Amino acid sequence: MVRWGVPDPSPIARLRPKKAFGQNFLVNEGAIATIVGAALASSAPRLLEIGPGPGVLTERLLADGRPLWAVDLDPEACDLLESRFAAQPQFHLLQGDAVQIPLPEGDPWSVIGNLPYNAATPILARLLTEDIAWDRMVLMFQLEVAQKLMGVPGTKAYGPLSVLAQLCARLTRLVKLGPGSFRPAPKVDSAVVLFEPRGDAPSLPERRALLQVLHRSFAHRRKTLANNWQGVLPAETLTDAGLASMLRAEVIEPSAWFSATRTLLSHHPEVFPSSCL
Repeated sequence: MVRWGVPDPSPIARLRPKKAFGQNFLVNEGAIATIVGAALASSAPRLLEIGPGPGVLTERLLADGRPLWAVDLDPEACDLLESRFAAQPQFHLLQGDAVQIPLPEGDPWSVIGNLPYNAATPILARLLTEDIAWDRMVLMFQLEVAQKLMGVPGTKAYGPLSVLAQLCARLTRLVKLGPGSFRPAPKVDSAVVLFEPRGDAPSLPERRALLQVLHRSFAHRRKTLANNWQGVLPAETLTDAGLASMLRAEVIEPSAWFSATRTLLSHHPEVFPSSCL
């Protein structure tokens, strides 16, 4: 029986979803078309799909003709993907954890992913802080995570992820999806977010340093910056960097975080691990 307009549901039926991998397979035809269309609108010469599962998106992405690398941790999913697409020369399969698996160097990617909920944030952090060239990203998140990505100062959703993402990319929420759009149905809503890189984004070392500053500053949301940095940097140093030490982190704009991080990197490199320098 065909559901949600998906012409061939058999690949999904052939793959048993595994809770350990956070697998919820997308079956909403409208969302599938939106994701594929947004991803293929990129001029990037290569495609990178994270968490392809049974290959519902993969099949349509391959029809574009560009080389596609698919990354999946599930051995059973990889076997299914091999059986379906190995004969197509533009298909390349990488079995492993998208948080750390080495990716081929080269031209920029258009990145597509129905990300597993239990690994979505570290996968995104990797894409934003490592030397992985991308022209655009079209990624599925739990709705709460998508809201954090697009959070504004002074709101509960605003935090380190908001600042990093908004400094690196222009974000657009493409579609919101209920549990019925997936098999099995999750207990939460989801959202697809489009990332387009900003020309004025921080450098990679600045991004890594920025995360260090943000995690320290947001460690206790109800405390002031002076309290969160106590024993690490004096309040006057924060003020000199452009951060009012008596404010809470949640009210400070992304641009101010970027400027302060640059100042701290220049004048107080001792507060950062060597990986940020």
